[in-house]
Amino acid sequence: MALKSFKELIVWQKSMDLCEEIYRLAHSFPASEIYGLSAQLKRAVISIPSNIAEGFSRNSTKEFIQFLYIANGSLSEVETQLDLAARLNFIEEERIPIEEIKHIRAMLTGLIKSLKNK
Repeated sequence: MALKSFKELIVWQKSMDLCEEIYRLAHSFPASEIYGLSAQLKRAVISIPSNIAEGFSRNSTKEFIQFLYIANGSLSEVETQLDLAARLNFIEEERIPIEEIKHIRAMLTGLIKSLKNK
């Protein structure tokens, strides 16, 4: 049975969970970062499920794969920005949700591979 909505994709659901977590984390950044790293981090993290959704809604597998690659790139941006936040002591390194990031990256990679093999 084919999926009817991007909301059924586990990778989309997990990336939405990551968005919630990152928004809460960014809220703890210094007020001086509201338009800096905090804003950039939020833009990058919301790009992940947004690109999954947009790609799913396109009419071609090739386009879906391209949007999944973009989502994966945004995931790398998030990881980099969280590392910088830890280096700047905005957050403790232990608060970086690295396991969730790795899991989402593995799911994106697996979905891309599966779509390429269709």
